Amino acid sequence: MSLSSLAMFAGIYALMVLMPGPGVAAVVARALTTGARRTAPFIWGMLIGDLVWFCFAVFGLAALAQTLHGLFVAAKYAGVAYLMFIAFKLWTAPPADPSAAAERQRGSGRRLVGAGLSMTLGNPKTMMFFLAILPHVLDLNALDAAAFAELAAGMMAILSAAMWSYALLASRARRMIRDARRMRTVNRGSALVMAGAAGAVAIG
Repeated sequence: MSLSSLAMFAGIYALMVLMPGPGVAAVVARALTTGARRTAPFIWGMLIGDLVWFCFAVFGLAALAQTLHGLFVAAKYAGVAYLMFIAFKLWTAPPADPSAAAERQRGSGRRLVGAGLSMTLGNPKTMMFFLAILPHVLDLNALDAAAFAELAAGMMAILSAAMWSYALLASRARRMIRDARRMRTVNRGSALVMAGAAGAVAIG
């Protein structure tokens, strides 16, 4: 793959990833309440979801994606339900030290991977990029194994960098919170953001 084609893809994909949406909102809300480290599984789920859609686009499986529309809708609402569950838990959580809040989240890694994956599979913005925009950016029929690997690696690097940047900024803001009353405010604000992210996916 030529350097110019790779750069064009990277630029357009980066703009899509950095654009605020349900994924960014969920990452920020999660990092505000539990820190960047505990946000990692959710980001991994998003990575897997983007790679799934990339494979659908590259291997010409858009028609299959339409056939399996019901499955993707189910995944979408599973992600919405989990985001709403997190929002409820945040809203009703008693005020606590940020470190204690993070400790309570231990052991939820697999659920968070699933939530990130479900949300990405059902995110209209992601679907639109990979099934409608990407084929006009790259000649997908001409991709060989090396080009596929380059693009997949570039996607992982861009999405990881973007989401970790959001998570680290939110985590830094979280470290400035030292008392329980402020933590309750952050929890409830994060709950509203998480619920908004769920709503954006649901109506998209």
